[in-house]
Amino acid sequence: MDHLSAAPSPNEDGRAPVGFFRSRWRGEVALGTLFWRDMAVVGTAINLATTLLALALLGLGFSLAVSLAAHLAPLPYNFFLFLAVWRTSDRAGGWVAQLAPLGAAAWLVVATLI
Repeated sequence: MDHLSAAPSPNEDGRAPVGFFRSRWRGEVALGTLFWRDMAVVGTAINLATTLLALALLGLGFSLAVSLAAHLAPLPYNFFLFLAVWRTSDRAGGWVAQLAPLGAAAWLVVATLI
């Protein structure tokens, strides 16, 4: 059986799983998971890796444009995570949900600069 053509297995509730981006955009992922795991840990790791890549490219004599392109490559993903946190916090409610967008905005600024 070809595993690439097989239909996705259903979740516990019987629905087929949706993609990574779609589930976050729709607010189907818990705010804590979205903020801490996806944004703070994974997003920060991606940004640090691309910053190190950009510095290495610059050190190897590549042009500034190439280094900047490498450094700014995760920017669309950063904006996606930022907006997903805002959308999810609107649905979550509570004091944590009120602070999450501020944390996401601060993270976006720092992640863009590092």
